[in-house]
Amino acid sequence: MTALNRREIVAKLLADRGNDLLVVPSLGQACYDCMAAGDSPQTFYMWGAMGGAVPVALGLAIAQPDKRVICIAGDGELLMGLGALAATAAEAPANFAIACLDNERYGETGQQHTATGRGANLTAIAAGAGFGTAMMVTTEDEVAAGVKACRETPGPVFVTFKVDDAPEEAAIPPKDGAYLKSRFREAVVGKI
Repeated sequence: MTALNRREIVAKLLADRGNDLLVVPSLGQACYDCMAAGDSPQTFYMWGAMGGAVPVALGLAIAQPDKRVICIAGDGELLMGLGALAATAAEAPANFAIACLDNERYGETGQQHTATGRGANLTAIAAGAGFGTAMMVTTEDEVAAGVKACRETPGPVFVTFKVDDAPEEAAIPPKDGAYLKSRFREAVVGKI
């Protein structure tokens, strides 16, 4: 397994993000990684909704076409909702990217191997679904191009970052769903 560090990748994805980058991390490690990079009201943390991050982020990208939206998701999350990749490609939002943190494990349930560790290729699946940009990042030399694609390339964009499966200390974001919804809505559209 390539030794890219997930926390470093997420920190680079979220660096200097300003107010026009909206982020939807999938449950578990992606939420912890985003929190470790710095909490933001423009991050909508997903709790207990495996397979739901891409549909939520896709809807957000459609509703907010003037803002960049990145869904940061693990390989287990994406394998749970492959149909969302086809829906994303069909909708083709130019402001949308998916950053897949592929450690070939289900991190929240005991580090069991996912299908990506046994031959499934999420990058190829995204390309086959119709993503305009689908790339795999496996070395440090490729990280900057992957981050740039997620932040700037017209979408839909899918970038797989092959990360190590070493556990990271949990940086727990707020878990209050009503609070997260209200703060995110206010950050995106202002007070209602």
